[in-house]
Amino acid sequence: MNGSNFTQKLRELVKDHEDLVAKSNSPVSTNGIWTRYKNPILTAAHAPLHWRYDLNPATNPHLLERIGINGAFNAGAIKWNGRYVMMVRVEGVDRKSFFAVAESPNGIDNFRFWDSPVIMPETEEPDTNIYDMRLTAHQDGWVYGIFCTERKDRTSPSDLSSATATAAIARTHDLINWQRLPDVKSKSQQRNVVLHPEFIEGKYALYTRPQDGFIDTGSGGGIGWALVDDITQAGIVEEKIIDHRYYHTIKELKNGEGPPPIKTPEGWLHLAHGVRGCAAGLRYVLYMYMTSLEDPSKLIASPAGHFLAPECHERVGDVSNVLFSNGWIDDDDGRIYIYYASSDTRMHVATSTMDILVDYCLNTKPDGLRSAASVGTINALIESNRDFMDSLKPSDR
Repeated sequence: MNGSNFTQKLRELVKDHEDLVAKSNSPVSTNGIWTRYKNPILTAAHAPLHWRYDLNPATNPHLLERIGINGAFNAGAIKWNGRYVMMVRVEGVDRKSFFAVAESPNGIDNFRFWDSPVIMPETEEPDTNIYDMRLTAHQDGWVYGIFCTERKDRTSPSDLSSATATAAIARTHDLINWQRLPDVKSKSQQRNVVLHPEFIEGKYALYTRPQDGFIDTGSGGGIGWALVDDITQAGIVEEKIIDHRYYHTIKELKNGEGPPPIKTPEGWLHLAHGVRGCAAGLRYVLYMYMTSLEDPSKLIASPAGHFLAPECHERVGDVSNVLFSNGWIDDDDGRIYIYYASSDTRMHVATSTMDILVDYCLNTKPDGLRSAASVGTINALIESNRDFMDSLKPSDR
């Protein structure tokens, strides 16, 4: 490729990338609880060109993509200096994930990555892979990132698919410079560990997900709760399950806390994911629950079924039929931005309000765990609606 062709191709790449990043978004569907938006807000193609291409014509005369990006998904979120910020899990084509910050002026489009990925310090035992950070602006003044660190399972050296999952902790004051703390110590493997934003009884509080193996929860009963004296030496000693798994539900196989909960006058709002098995494999959906203000480990509301499930193009990707969320933003005006990933591939946004989500949680019936109970709930609603339904019928004249 000669110099003029190189320059022309580079201009085309820059234009196409800018068109993608600057594309406006618009609402496409709502059920009164949430509003979905038309376009994914981040994809692999949003990764900056200077991450992927050697832009020097002397060393890359054919302008080949040197570093491939496979996906941008499972992002933590925070409102930062007036901007809507996501801590994105970016995965290369080499299967290694890393963290990168993307920000938007309005929370629904124009998300742009910061100039460079996050440099995350390692512990004495280096991480093989890191991913799925939850961001918590804590009462102690730090912003914490708790994420999963994956390492080879040393007890099975000949099994190259055998791994361990551990909760890692880092903290920052600027989202750029991170102080790595020791990993959370636990008797079981841990994924989806989330830091509660306030002290409880003078201690740090963790939402946990104990599991017997890297993938299978085994005896792990659901979303747990543990208090920690010192976050710089975090160890789970006592752990109780606050949101259980149940047979023949959306969280039959496993469930896990999503982003840190949002405080409301009526209680703490929680967003979580639930997993069940089906003929197509594992199906991940999002659901909600609430806990008490006085005791955040006490369940006070648990609406039946899923809150969001994969639809249309969301069902297709690297790991199909999956929705996952570990980030949302409670804005000053009561609007809530829910950032969710589809099929381990891309990021989306849905919006709602605090009032609506509280109403949804407190006034939606819980799962009765039997078909007959579901029919009973529907029939009770039909009966309560009869007078209103009759008022809508045309008059018999």
